Amino acid sequence: MASLLGTSPTAILASRRLSSSSPSFAPSISVQNHGKKCYGGIGFRTKKGRSPRHLAVTNVATDINSVEQAQKLASKESQRPVYPFAAIVGQEEMKLCLLLNVIDPKIGGVMIMGDRGTGKSTAVRSLVDLLPEIQVVAGDPYNSDPTDPESMGVEVRERVIQGKQLPVMSTKINMVDLPLGATEDRVCGTIDIEKALTEGVKAFEPGLLAKANRGILYVDEVNLLDDHLVDVLLDSAASGWNTVEREGISISHPARFILIGSGNPEEGELRPQLLDRFGMHAQVGTVRDAELRVKIVEERSRFDKSPKEFRDSYTAEQEKLQQQISSARSNLSSVQIDRDLKVKISKVCSELNVDGLRGDIVTNRAAKALSALKGRDNVTAEDIATVIPNCLRHRLRKDPLESIDSGLLVIEKFYEVFS
Repeated sequence: MASLLGTSPTAILASRRLSSSSPSFAPSISVQNHGKKCYGGIGFRTKKGRSPRHLAVTNVATDINSVEQAQKLASKESQRPVYPFAAIVGQEEMKLCLLLNVIDPKIGGVMIMGDRGTGKSTAVRSLVDLLPEIQVVAGDPYNSDPTDPESMGVEVRERVIQGKQLPVMSTKINMVDLPLGATEDRVCGTIDIEKALTEGVKAFEPGLLAKANRGILYVDEVNLLDDHLVDVLLDSAASGWNTVEREGISISHPARFILIGSGNPEEGELRPQLLDRFGMHAQVGTVRDAELRVKIVEERSRFDKSPKEFRDSYTAEQEKLQQQISSARSNLSSVQIDRDLKVKISKVCSELNVDGLRGDIVTNRAAKALSALKGRDNVTAEDIATVIPNCLRHRLRKDPLESIDSGLLVIEKFYEVFS
């Protein structure tokens, strides 16, 4: 079933007839359509009396795979060129937080706050080239996982219960942009009331949350997002499901995504409830080193002049980073963290008066992801020291009279406990 994706209806019909007529796959077929054309790559015959044409039937799966690869290549080439992640100069804290979330999506996303023009949006969108492929149910609008019932849509789950085989395909993790002016219907999806009343069918038009399931949802200038959309994001991020209620009709679908937001603190603060939903918090500052600034300007000028040549010059570094991420994702489950280190992490959170246990959980996961990225099987105190400011900084209670940065408070408490 999965191998038939992307083929013309005639070719699919022909292959079904062949498979139903005999258990063995014949090497050639005879088509006798007198005076009629037979489309779909099968063949045709125009005059009566001529000998029928014999066509060799090759492996359908091979053909379809090559077609899918060609389509992916064509779509990739037609897309707007993206600045390579490996070409971003500086901003190591932001890049590390993004990479750790790609390695372990359960970290819960990252909030990037910083000055204007510091490459926040550029860095997030450059992740597209590094995102790994995942297995999804073909034709499903929610990118359902064929092996995990918690990440399946209702229809897919019903097919599994009925014992039907699911067509599976590989696709890259989605990155969905949530515009500030989006309506609630566009974000959550909407129900076609007319079709529901006339045909008695729940016709659901999926929204951005459906598209972002098992992917990344990016909100630029998240601190300017309307409150009602913030409420929708909070609800979906908390439950992992999006429910649309309208005119007595209820439809639910999975909405588990990595939430990435960026913004400028001068334009307003973020609600604490939403801020807590971000697993990590990265602060980005303007580069002060004159040499680095010149390098950034030169690199950007090269990219604007010839995007393709610029991207080609970073192909080797991008592929190396992709392999590093792929290796870290596969080794993540084998990474261990000592109980003594876990106790110290929780002690830091407790003494900093961090509300809830989300800080403890995220710090453990981020430290494991960093250890996997470095190719190790055991978490060290150095790994924890690297990630704990990003995991706890935004969870501290704000004191308007406090002059010290919250990240420095976390570091001071870390060294106090771990010494």
